[in-house]
This record gives sequence, structure tokens and C-alpha cells, in this order.
Amino acid sequence: MRGEDGERGLGVLETTRFVVISSDLVKMNEERIKAVASQIAGQFELPPWNTRYHFFDGTERTVNYVLLLDALNFSFWGEPRWRLDYHGEKLDGYWALAAALKRAIEESIPVYDAAYLANLQSGELAQILRGEGEVPLFRERLANAREVGLVLLDRYEGKFAKLVETCQGSAVQLACRLAAEFSSFRDVAVYKGHEVRFLKRAQICAVDLYGAFGGQAWGRFVDLDQLTVFADYKLPQVLRALGALVYAPALAETVDRMELIPAGSPAEIEIRANTVWAAERLKEALRNEGVIASAFEIDWWLWQKGQEPLPDIRPYHRTRTIYY
Repeated sequence: MRGEDGERGLGVLETTRFVVISSDLVKMNEERIKAVASQIAGQFELPPWNTRYHFFDGTERTVNYVLLLDALNFSFWGEPRWRLDYHGEKLDGYWALAAALKRAIEESIPVYDAAYLANLQSGELAQILRGEGEVPLFRERLANAREVGLVLLDRYEGKFAKLVETCQGSAVQLACRLAAEFSSFRDVAVYKGHEVRFLKRAQICAVDLYGAFGGQAWGRFVDLDQLTVFADYKLPQVLRALGALVYAPALAETVDRMELIPAGSPAEIEIRANTVWAAERLKEALRNEGVIASAFEIDWWLWQKGQEPLPDIRPYHRTRTIYY
């Protein structure tokens, strides 16, 4: 899923390549991308896999946990924020989700069990995700959790590890299989007649397995460098703050006023696709600085950067969707 070098434009991800077409609402600033690469070349350090909030026992249960985690990993924004207390720490967003599932296991709730998930009731999921406020798109998360259980029971004896093993170490194949077999992972849009395959959560699932297992066992993949960044709402916000992405005035006003941008609209697709393409350019610029980094490593760095105070930071785009 790696982009090939080409003329400047919008990178639209297909199965294994980019199609370059014009971008009307979002542009890349090539000079700023090079400047960012120059600035971070000497400090490009990846955050370690977080074992405080993630469940890990080294078995097939962890593999199922990762699948469920990524099936539910979307759309945390809104006010009041959904938060929870985990062992005295206030968490929100993705970390709250990871910790909520780990907390459930600590409370002997078998969220790693496919049969349990296939029959999951709304009250049970509410107990798992209990905290301050309510997580957005609750019903969609319930449907995704049930789908995880049903598909695993129907095709893989309840074990996500069996699907992973059939991919024979290919993260690309795993991402494509997830999109084909789980409707909730089928992150595909259409833009000007082109199919746009972002597959955000499908790709991140492979990388999360890599992170959890330290590149061994079910986390061993030989083609992680073929993945793209995981186009969400946080990465373009960071790239815009760094000057790498520039929005057209009308789009900038819409984003800054925190107005809803419909899923599948040209604006939403251009923001996400240019995020992917800008990261490919940043990867190339880093290479010119002597730093070899995969797109997923750039994603991790950008996402971690977004957790820090940034000058010139502006709101992220608001799109309600199950895909990010």
C-alpha cells in the first residue's frame, strides 16, 4: 500500500498504489514538509508500546483483544468528553478505550471471547465503557463488537490468530482481509469516480499486533513498510499546524468553526487523502536527511506529537464516522 513518487496532487489509495488526481480544497506545502523533516531528523524517536493501558498476556486472547480494540477505535471527539478513571488516572479518547477493555478483563469480563462478543448486550457494553459521559456512536460500537464475535465464530473457531496466521506474515494481506471479511473495517470511499481505500483501522490493527508482540509471533510482519499512515482527524490537524497541509479558505473556516463535514464528502476525502500523501512526502524528505522510517512510524510520531501543545494548532475536522 505504499505510494509511488509522482506529480504533485492528491494521493488516492487503491489496493497497492496511489492514483494522482487534482486536489481542490487541500494542498501540500512541499517546502514546509522538507523543513519539518530537517527539524525532526535528529530527534525522530518512536514512543514505546504502552503496556500500562493495553492488555497483554502473550496468548491468542491478546490477539482477540487487539481486534476488538481496533473495531471500536473511532470518533472520540465531542463535548462533554467521554472519560474514565483507570487506577486513579483520568483518561479519554483512545487510551480510555484501551484501558476500558483491559479493566473489563481485570474484572473477569471476557471481552477476548468471541462467543461473549457475538451475544453482547447494550447494558454489558455500557458497563465495559462506563465513565463520565457517554462514548459517541455507542450503537455502532455495539454492532462492531458483535460482528467481531460472529465472524470469528463463523470462520475462525473464535480465534483472530487463525486469520492472522493465514496471511503468512503479510500486513497488507491482513488489512485487505479485514476489510473484506468485516464490514466495519471496510473503510472505502469514492472520489471523482475513483475508489479510495483508506483502510485506516484495518491497517492499524496489523501495526498494533506488531507493537503488542514486539514484532514476534502474531506480530511478525515482513511488509509493514507497505502500509500508509492511518488517516484520521488528529494527523491532518498536526500536519496543518506544522504547515505541511494548507486548507482552502472556505474549508479552513468550516474546520475552524468546528462545523460538521459529512463522511464521504469531497472535503473529507481530500483531507484524509492528502494526509496520506503528505506523510509519503515526509517519509521521502526524512530519507534525504538520512532517516529511514516507515509510514506507520511517521504516523506514531505525528500522533504522539498531537498529544503535546503545538503552536498554531487549530481544531481538527469534525466528521462522524465509524472509520476513524
